Parts: sequence; structure tokens; C-alpha cells
Amino acid sequence: MEKTALGRSGLNVSKICLGTMTFGQQNSEADAHAQLDYALERGINFIDTAELYPVMPSAATQGDTERFIGSWLKKSGRRADMVVATKVAGPNPYLQWIRKGKSNHNATHIRAAVETSLQRLQTDVIDLYQLHWPSRNVPIFGASQFDPGKERHSIAIEETLAVLGDLIKEGKIRHIGVSNESSWGVAEFVKQAEMKGLPRIATIQNLYNLTARHFETSFLDETCFREQVSLLAYSPLAFGQLTAKYHDDPKAHGRLTIFPPSWSPRYLRPGVIDAVAQYARLARDNGMTPTQLALAWCYSRWFVASTIVGATTLAQLKENIDALEVKLPQDVMAAVDAIHARLPNPGQ
Repeated sequence: MEKTALGRSGLNVSKICLGTMTFGQQNSEADAHAQLDYALERGINFIDTAELYPVMPSAATQGDTERFIGSWLKKSGRRADMVVATKVAGPNPYLQWIRKGKSNHNATHIRAAVETSLQRLQTDVIDLYQLHWPSRNVPIFGASQFDPGKERHSIAIEETLAVLGDLIKEGKIRHIGVSNESSWGVAEFVKQAEMKGLPRIATIQNLYNLTARHFETSFLDETCFREQVSLLAYSPLAFGQLTAKYHDDPKAHGRLTIFPPSWSPRYLRPGVIDAVAQYARLARDNGMTPTQLALAWCYSRWFVASTIVGATTLAQLKENIDALEVKLPQDVMAAVDAIHARLPNPGQ
């Protein structure tokens, strides 16, 4: 498994990262341990989780994903071989079970989140600690435009970096990253770090797949290239849509049928359905599965440091990892761009 450096951090991780947000909801602890064993066997040394997980979020299951990873780390004795990334939740009044919905990126909330994550993960240090979404008003999770009318109180980036810097000095986290961020946010994090001598972000974990290429079309790729911030691409299969299983059978078992439609409306848009049909046809016409096309595309992009793949079965995980060996011909790459030109970013 090829390794890649994350920003200026010195962390070297596999080109594939095991995403774990199904652990505790769609996957049992035994399932989780089996996936972790298999991922390690295949050369994956990078695990991504969050205090929020599993998805969909609930008070009853929150934190179970980290707990399952923690029990595996203890049982396997392989902590030193793994790069463990987790995330602190941002403000959201609907998540009352996480610090009463008031979680924000200040010292009180970040410290509380770090301590509980360390306990659940059964480790002394978190290798990559990420801000799950910004403190400030920013369009995320399917929002199509910035709305100044939604401005709210937010924690200054300088203040957040200072807290994270203290935690690094205390040995509780090693490196930091952001998630669901914009070009302005990346630039501001870097600027404040350099001006104030605070820790520098190494990564950005943002949505990227065939139906959601905003990372490149907004030129966030240039920002991250120039600032040496590495992309961790999440949802490369668009909640399973790009496997075409829902295209083939609208009642197929998966997130889009077991969770309420309101949880993932962007992946149910007519444009997404149309795009999935075209990408699936392109894949099959060229002797590939739709999954292979979607993942090989992500794996091939110059700005993707590591692609976060999740699965509910070992068979799915195997196909996801095997897709790393698929090399897309130039005519297929051109055909992907032609579909994107007709249906730009319907799943953004």
C-alpha cells in the first residue's frame, strides 16, 4: 500500500483511510474488529473516526465508534502501527447529547472532547485531531450558497488554534486538521498559525466524489496546494449511490433506505440519480463496476492525499481497496469530465 505525507506534519499514511462511521450502528463490535484486522492486513495504517459517530447520530450510540476502535487497539496491540484521526463536533443545537448542543471550538469544549475521545480510544495521544465543522457560519452538508443572514457567534480561529497548541504541548494530540472547510477558512487557519506561532493545520477533510467536485471547481485545490494542506476525501461513493446499487434496486439495503431521506437529501436529488446512471453505464461499458470507477477516480486525483472508504461488509471493503489497482484510461477520464460538464456537482 502506497503511503503519502500529510501536509508538513511528518505523518505518513496509506492512500486509503478506513472510515468507521458505521461502527455501532450498521456494524457490531465484532464486525468493526474484523474490518480493522482486514484493513491492517491490506496495508492500511490510517483510521478516521469522530466523537459524533456512529451515523446516524443519536444519544444512545454516540461514542460507540471510538469505543469499538479503542477495544480493537487494546486487543490487537497494534496502536504503534496506526495513525488514528478523530474529530470534535462543532456547534449544533440539535445535538443536545453532545455538551448540550453548545459544543464549540473553545477551550472548555475542545478539552472535554479530547479527554473523552482518549478514554474511548484507549490511547494516550490522538495522531490527527480535526474540527468536524467550522464554528462560524459557512455553507456545509449540502447548502448551496453562503447566507450572511445566518451569521452567529463563533470562536475566533486564533483562540481555537491556541487551545489545540496547548494540547499538543501536553502530548494529548500530535497534529491538527479541519473538515468541511472553505478556501477562506484554510487561508485564515494558516495565516493565524504563522502570525501567532500557533500549530499549522496539516489536513482538510472535505466531501469529494464524482457528483461533488466542488473541491476542485472552487479552486480549493489551489489553496491547499499552495498552503501544503492535504485533502482527506470523504464520501467517495456518495452514501453508496455511486455503487449504483440503488439505481439497480431502489429498495437495496443501505444508508439511503434505512435512514430517513431527510438525513441525506443531497444524494437523492434528481441530478444525482441521473449522474449515477450515466457513470454506471460508463463503468460497465468499460468492464468496470460502478464502485471501481468512482473510487479509481478519487484515488487518481493529484490533490487527494488519502481517500476515506467505509463499508458494512468485508466484501465491500475488499472491493474498495482493490479499486486502488484500477487505472482509468484517458478516454474514460475524458468521458467522466463530459458527464460532469453536463451535470456539474449535483451532489454537492
